[in-house]
Amino acid sequence: MKKLYQDTFRSVEEIQNRFEEAKYICSDQIATCVYIAHNLQKPILVEGPAGVGKTELAKTTAEILDVPLVRLQCYEGLDESKALYEWKYAKQLLYTQLLKDKLGELLEGASGLSESMDKIHSHDDLFFSESFLEPRPLYKALHEELGCVLLIDEVDKSDHEFEAFLLEILSEFQVSIPELGTIKAKIKPLVFLTSNNSRELSDALKRRCLHLYIPYPDEKLESRILSSRVPELSDTLRKEVVSFVQNVRELDLKKVPSISETIDWAKTLLLLHSEQLDPPMVKQTLNVLLKFETDIEAMRDHTMAFINKAHKRSGT
Repeated sequence: MKKLYQDTFRSVEEIQNRFEEAKYICSDQIATCVYIAHNLQKPILVEGPAGVGKTELAKTTAEILDVPLVRLQCYEGLDESKALYEWKYAKQLLYTQLLKDKLGELLEGASGLSESMDKIHSHDDLFFSESFLEPRPLYKALHEELGCVLLIDEVDKSDHEFEAFLLEILSEFQVSIPELGTIKAKIKPLVFLTSNNSRELSDALKRRCLHLYIPYPDEKLESRILSSRVPELSDTLRKEVVSFVQNVRELDLKKVPSISETIDWAKTLLLLHSEQLDPPMVKQTLNVLLKFETDIEAMRDHTMAFINKAHKRSGT
């Protein structure tokens, strides 16, 4: 079995540089994990809070490798028929009717019941063939001629039974279909599984994957991310936004802001022509940064203190 672009990533530093060119600022830990996974052909289980860039990591990797991104969004009740394949029942019924209409022609020349049954069975085999199969994400990933990045998103939302079904794909890059036999990947995909830690995943699944935890970014990394994603932002406002958000994450909130909320808030402030943080503007736009009214209420007593800290951080 061929390897996915064996010489594409030659070093961890190259990965960081190419990711940065694609506007994904990654830490040494992330770049090292992708480098190892690519060269050892191991899936990566990416865990961490929502909005820290887990899904974006897989998308950016596919962009850099210039291969398709095949995405399977997990949810409660997901089964292999939705993830792997389904039979085109309407097409099968039509085929059955055609066989019935052509039965006389099919049996023409057959002598005896045994020979007639052999002729019928030869056409029955076509009934469960790839011509009547509707491919789903996992099946598509195994059949990509030039390889792909397979994203199994929010795997923690799926059931334990589906998690067990994934084990063969993650370890052997193959799957067994009763009617067709064992289907092996033409080129092993680079697999990312993401989890928001809503439930504990099995040891068997974790054993097959490299583990990568992406936390909320520190001040330095978040500033670099903002520079990349919102380059129009002034240095002063960028420092203030990062300082403010870093302080907000220290509070006991129902949902602390992730990097995606930081980016959205920075774009909002830019849209409203803000040059620096001021109390009225912050209060008007807190709903972009915080997603629960209880968190917005909890912030009111801290707003001025965090704005003052942000001003000191930026030197204004």
